[in-house]
Amino acid sequence: MPRTADLSSSLSKVLQTVGSHAVQVLLGTVTGVLIARILQPEGRGTYSVIATTTLTAIVLGHLSVEKAQIYLWTDQARHRSLLANGLVIGLLSGTATALIALTLMCVGAMSTTSPLLGLALLTVPFGVAATNLKGIALLRSQVNIINRGTVAAASIQCLPLLVLAATGHVTVTSVIVCWTMSVVLPFVLLIQALRPRPLLTDGRLACRQLAMGSRYHIGLVAFYLLMTFDTLLINALDSAATVGIYTVAVTTLSLACIPAEAITRVMLPRQAYGDIRQAEQITVRAFRLNLLLSAAFIGTLAAVSPVLIPLVYGRPFAGSVIPLLALAPGMIALSVIRLVEQHLIRLARPISMTVIAIGALTMNVLLNLVLIPRWGALGAALASSVAYILMALLEVAWFTRSARLPLRDLLPRLSEARSVLAPLTDSGLIARWRRRDA
Repeated sequence: MPRTADLSSSLSKVLQTVGSHAVQVLLGTVTGVLIARILQPEGRGTYSVIATTTLTAIVLGHLSVEKAQIYLWTDQARHRSLLANGLVIGLLSGTATALIALTLMCVGAMSTTSPLLGLALLTVPFGVAATNLKGIALLRSQVNIINRGTVAAASIQCLPLLVLAATGHVTVTSVIVCWTMSVVLPFVLLIQALRPRPLLTDGRLACRQLAMGSRYHIGLVAFYLLMTFDTLLINALDSAATVGIYTVAVTTLSLACIPAEAITRVMLPRQAYGDIRQAEQITVRAFRLNLLLSAAFIGTLAAVSPVLIPLVYGRPFAGSVIPLLALAPGMIALSVIRLVEQHLIRLARPISMTVIAIGALTMNVLLNLVLIPRWGALGAALASSVAYILMALLEVAWFTRSARLPLRDLLPRLSEARSVLAPLTDSGLIARWRRRDA
């Protein structure tokens, strides 16, 4: 395929993904502001604890099958079976995880015994299966399917809350109900679009996926806990109100990571399929672009946060500004980790990835235990920044060593900024996008 056409296709998908995330962010911001202003920090913290606990169960339950999908995707004959397996394995493992979590909740071993957590945990099988199906959609370059699900999920969470806010009926219960619908809806849309056929399930291939995925799973769970466990620690060591302050800082910063995440998603098929050396070059170019965009967007957001957060969320959340500034460097590092890992999976060294993730998580937990009792949300932000940066440095060093590249090749250049703007100002390219979309 000609290079110009390839650039057009990739850039178009990136822009579409950024657009869908922009809609998600807009709706998510409205949702977050409603929850924050009506429920106040304590109510938002309660919601965050329940949502985080359920999402943790989803991560624990999917057994890193999507990692195995990336590794096995090079064999085209397996594609249909991988799709069917993703659905069946996801529903079965998700159901088992949900039952275990519900049992732990009933015996008082969870962070809360609220019936709302029980309701949220019912979504785990759908969330696990959706994770596997999203991975297949990305490998098939069908990012538009995921984009539609992203917008639909944000809509079904936000729009009912707007109606409830207008009638004065927003409660923690109504917020959790809307959130559970937003977890299930993407699964329904993925089933409709991908049309997996369970009869094509391959038992031997499924066993291989589970065996391979399990080798990555401890590391993936450690990485997820690295990003979320601080919320549960704040709830245990401080208060639900402090959780609300901290999650506003995290949510606000995550907005600036949208362009980098869009590039990461679009690059996955090109990283997972074809010659390993070509994949290395693709990863290098995407890394530089991600780093450039993340630094620019996160730096800008951090600069305006003292005015933006009190204006949007209200004065009770002004305390989110300092944690946001402390977390910003770590978020820049976090924006490149997943991109690098997508390539490292092809090196088939899951133990190394696991050791790095566990090391970063261990440092994060130890720092949180020391810093949260002293500084609350600020302590959690500092601990996370240190852990994210450590993990990024280790994985980047591994990548450059395996690719035999000097570290300076990963630094953004002035030409990178021009490369971002040039295609956008090419009227002929824009015209081709419009004709294709029409």
